[in-house]
Amino acid sequence: MKASDTRRLKRAAIDLTLLGMGTAPLGGLYTPVAIEDARAAMRAAWDAGIRHFDTAPMYGLGRCEHLTGELLREEDPSSFAVSTKVGRLMSFERPGRTLPPEPPKNEFDSGWNNGLSFREVFDYSYDGVMRSVDDSRQRTGISKLDILFVHDIGRVTHGALHDQHWGALTTGGGFRALEELKAAGLIAGFGLGVNEWQVISDAMEETDLDVCLLAGRYTLLDDDAAKTFLPKALAREVDLVIGGVFNSGILASSSGRKKFNYVDAPAEIVARVERLEAACRAFEVPLAAAAIQYPLRHPAATNVVIGAKNAAQVTQNVAWFEQTIPPELWNALEEGGLIPAL
Repeated sequence: MKASDTRRLKRAAIDLTLLGMGTAPLGGLYTPVAIEDARAAMRAAWDAGIRHFDTAPMYGLGRCEHLTGELLREEDPSSFAVSTKVGRLMSFERPGRTLPPEPPKNEFDSGWNNGLSFREVFDYSYDGVMRSVDDSRQRTGISKLDILFVHDIGRVTHGALHDQHWGALTTGGGFRALEELKAAGLIAGFGLGVNEWQVISDAMEETDLDVCLLAGRYTLLDDDAAKTFLPKALAREVDLVIGGVFNSGILASSSGRKKFNYVDAPAEIVARVERLEAACRAFEVPLAAAAIQYPLRHPAATNVVIGAKNAAQVTQNVAWFEQTIPPELWNALEEGGLIPAL
C-alpha cells in the first residue's frame, strides 16, 4: 500500500490518495510552528505523492488555508484534491459590525499558537455556507474546492447551542447551499467533518451525503463507531475520511505526547496504549504504523488524513503508512480483545 495510491469516491467523481495531508497542526496546535517548517511540511507531502489536502478556516484562523493555497494554486487543478470546511466565518469588528460574544470553548478546541488575528463566528445557514465558500476560495486562491465538510456540528461541540446550529444547517438552508454548489459543479461532494459519528448518522436522514471526515472515532483506542455507524455509512455509500488516527498523539510513540482526544490522557488509556505497543513490538511493528493503517481495514474507510508540523514528520508518517504489517498482528490484537473482529 502506497501513500500515493488512489481510491474513487462512490458518490462523487473524484479520486483521493489513500494518505491525505491534514493541515491543522500547521496552525500551531499545542505548539507554535515556524512558517519555514509549515511550508516544508506541505512540500514534503506533495513530494511523497500525497494529493489530498484537508484544511479549514478554523485551522490557524485562516493561516492553514493560506498555506494550502500557497502550495497548490500554481499546480494543475486536476492533479490534486482539496477539502475544506464550512460553519465558521473568520471575522473582525468594524464600524457597522459588532461580533457576538464568544461561546464557551469546547473540549476539542485547544486554540492556535500561530492563529491569524480573526475571530471565528459560527454560521451554518445558507448565507453562511455561501460566504464561507467565497472566503475560502479567496484565502486559498484555488479555482476549485473539491469537498466541503460541515465543520464541528454536534452536541459535544456546541452543547446547548446545538439545536440552534442544527436548525440553521437543516431548515435554515445550510444543506441546501451545499446541494446547490454540487449541482452547479462547483464542488464534487460534501458531508460533515466532525468528532462525533452520531451527528453524521443524523445528517444522513436530512440529505444525501457524499463523504464525511470522522476524526478520532475509529482508531486503535476508539472503536465505538464500528458497531453501528460504519455499517450504516457503508450501506448508504457514504465514504469516510478518517482523521485523528493517533488520538491527538498518544498513538504516535515518537511524539512522546500523552494527549488523548485533545486533553491529557487518563490512566486507563495510557495502560491500553502500553498493551497495544507490547503487542506490536512482538511483530516488530511500530505502534504508529498500526495506528495509521488500522482504519483502512474496514471497507467503509476511504482514506486516512494525517497532520504533521514539519517535513520530517510527514516523511515518517508516509513510512509508517507504507510499512508492511503481517496479518498475524491484526489477529493477535483481535484475539487479545484490543480491536473488534471484522
